[in-house]
Amino acid sequence: MCSIKCRLLLRRLCCHRSSRFSTTAAKFSLPRGKNAEDLTPGAGPPPAPDAARAHEAAVRRLAAAGDVDGVQLALQEMRLRGVPCTEGALVAAIGAFARAGAPDRALKTFYRAVHDLGCARPTAPRLYNHLIDALLRENMVAAVVPVYENMKKDGVQPNVFTYNLLVKALCQNDRVEAARKMLDEMARKGCSPDDVTHATIVSALCKHGRVDEAREVLAVAPPVCASYNAVVLALCREFRMQDVFLIVEEMVQRGLQPTVITYTTIVDAFCKAGEMRMAFAILARMVVTGCTPNVATFTALVKGLFDCGSVHDALGMWKWMVAEGWAPSTVSYNVLIRGLCSIDDLKGALSVLNGMGQHDDCFPNVRTYSTLIDSFSKAGDLDGAISIWNDMTAAGCKPNVVVYTNMVDVFCKMLMFDQAENLIDKMIFENCPPNAVTFNTLIRSLCDCGRVGRALGVFHEMRRHGCPPNDRTYNELLHGLFRDGNREDALQLVIGMQNHGMELSLVTYNTVVSGLCQMKMSREAVLFLGRMIVQGIRPDAFTFNAMIHAYCKEGKIRMAAWMLGRMKAANCPRNIVAYTILMAELCNQHRLEDAMVYLLKMLYEGIYPNIATWNVLVRGAFRNLGCIGTIQLIQHITTDLSAGTCEQS
Repeated sequence: MCSIKCRLLLRRLCCHRSSRFSTTAAKFSLPRGKNAEDLTPGAGPPPAPDAARAHEAAVRRLAAAGDVDGVQLALQEMRLRGVPCTEGALVAAIGAFARAGAPDRALKTFYRAVHDLGCARPTAPRLYNHLIDALLRENMVAAVVPVYENMKKDGVQPNVFTYNLLVKALCQNDRVEAARKMLDEMARKGCSPDDVTHATIVSALCKHGRVDEAREVLAVAPPVCASYNAVVLALCREFRMQDVFLIVEEMVQRGLQPTVITYTTIVDAFCKAGEMRMAFAILARMVVTGCTPNVATFTALVKGLFDCGSVHDALGMWKWMVAEGWAPSTVSYNVLIRGLCSIDDLKGALSVLNGMGQHDDCFPNVRTYSTLIDSFSKAGDLDGAISIWNDMTAAGCKPNVVVYTNMVDVFCKMLMFDQAENLIDKMIFENCPPNAVTFNTLIRSLCDCGRVGRALGVFHEMRRHGCPPNDRTYNELLHGLFRDGNREDALQLVIGMQNHGMELSLVTYNTVVSGLCQMKMSREAVLFLGRMIVQGIRPDAFTFNAMIHAYCKEGKIRMAAWMLGRMKAANCPRNIVAYTILMAELCNQHRLEDAMVYLLKMLYEGIYPNIATWNVLVRGAFRNLGCIGTIQLIQHITTDLSAGTCEQS
C-alpha cells in the first residue's frame, strides 16, 4: 500500500513540475537561434528546493516499503525532471538495494550519483559508509577496496564507522593481521577505535583459535562485555575453565558485570563436559549475583541432563522452565525432541512436535524434522519417517542436505532404490547439491543388496555432479566387489583411487586384506600387508584377525599361529577373536590338547573366554572325548578359573 501511495505521489510531482514550467514560460524563453533539441536534459529554471525534498521523501517511503523498482523509477524521474538527487535520497536507495540483496545496483547507483543524478560530491563519509555496508552484506570485499580508495581520492576522511566496516571486511576474509594494522592507521589519522572495533578483532582472533592473542588485545582495549564474552566462548570450547574464571574475575575488576550470555556460555560448557554439578553451581551463582537466566540457559541444562542419561531430571527441568513462564524457543523444542528420541520415546517426540506453534507461536524447523526422520529410520519405522517427511513438505519447510540424506537412507532400507535416486535428482534440481554422505548411503545399500554394478554407476555419476568420491566411497565399493568375488575390478578400483591422488588408509587396506582372505588368497593378502607396513600404516587387530582366519580356512595352522605371535611384535594386543579362531581350527584338526594350550596362554594374558570360545571348546571336546570326558574337562577348567579369580581378588 505504501509503495502504491509513493508512486501516486511521484505522478503528482510530475504534474506539479509541468504546471510550474508552463506558468513560467514567459520568463524563461528559449535562446534565439537554437532549437529545443540543442538543450541539455534538465535545462530551464532551477528546480525549487521543495521539489528535491518531496522527491527525497518519496524515495524514502519506497525504500522503507522495499520497492526497489520503485526506488529506481523515482531516481530516474528525478534525473529526467532535473531535480538533483539529495544525499538522503541516495542513502535511502542504497539501503533499499542492500536489504534486497542487490549490492551491484547500489554500487551502480553510487557511481551514477554525481554525473547522472546531479548529486553533490560527498564531503562526509556517510554515503561511503552505507555503500561499504551494503557490499559487505553480500561479502563483496573485492568491491570495497576501490570504493575506499575513491573515498580517499575525493578527500573524504573516514570516520570510526568506516574503519569498523573495513575491519569487519578484513576479519570476514581471515585477514586478522591486516585488521590489527588498521588500528595503527586509525591512530595516525587521529580516529580513536571504539568498542565495536576492538570487539570485532577480538572475536576474529577467538574464531581462529588465537585466544591468547585475543586476551592481549582485550587487556589494552576499553572493557566491553561483547569482547569478554567472545574470549569466554573460545576458552569454553577448549574447556580451559580455570582461564574462564580468571577472565570473569578480570571483567569484574574492570567494572563489568558478567551478563546472561557469559553465564550461559559457561553453563553450556560444563553441560557438554558432563559436569552437571558445576553447571548447576554456576546457575546458582548467576541467580545470587542478580543475573536472571534465560531460556538458552535452561535449554543448555536440559540438553546436558539428557546427554548424561538423567532423563527424569531433564523432563523435570523442562516442566519447571515452562511453569515459571520461560517460553521455549525452537532450539529448546529441538533439544527436547532429540532427548526423547534418544530414549526411543518417538510417541512423546511426536506429541512435542504437534504441540509446537499451538500456544507458543514457535514452529519446527529443518533440524526438528531431520531429528525425527533419522530417529524413525533407526527405529525401523520407515513409514513413520516418510510421514514426517510429508508433514515437513506440507508445512513449507525446505529440506537441507542432511534431511535429504536421511530420506535417501529410508528409501534404501525399504529397497526403493529408484525413489532414492529420484530424490538425489530432486536435490540437484532444488539447488541442494548432494554430498559424499548422500551418495555413500546409496552406494552402501546397493552393495549390501548385491547390486554392485548399479553402485558403480552411481559412483561414476558422482563426479558429474561435482561431488568427488572419498575414501568411504571406495571402501564401500571394495567391500561389495570382494563379496561378489570380483577381485580384478576391486584391485583396479584401488589403482584408480591412487591415480586420483588418494592415500590408502588403514580401513582401505583392511578392506582389501579381508576381501582377499575371504577369497582364500592369503599370499596376495600378505603382499598388501607388506605394502601397508612399508607405507607406515600399522596393522590393527582387524588386520591380524583376517589373516589368521584366512590361514585357518586354508588349513595352514602353523602360519596362523605365527601370525598370532607377530601381533605382539607389531605392538598390537592379542584378542579373544584371534585366539578363538585359532582354537576352532585346532579342534577341527582333532588337536584338542593344543587348543587347551592356547586357552591357558589366553588366560595367562588376562583374556577370558566368551560364549563363542566355549562353544568351540565344547564341540571340540565332544568330538574328541565324548560326553563324560567333556563334562569332566569343563568342570576342571571352571574350577581353575574360579581359583584364579579368587587369588586375583
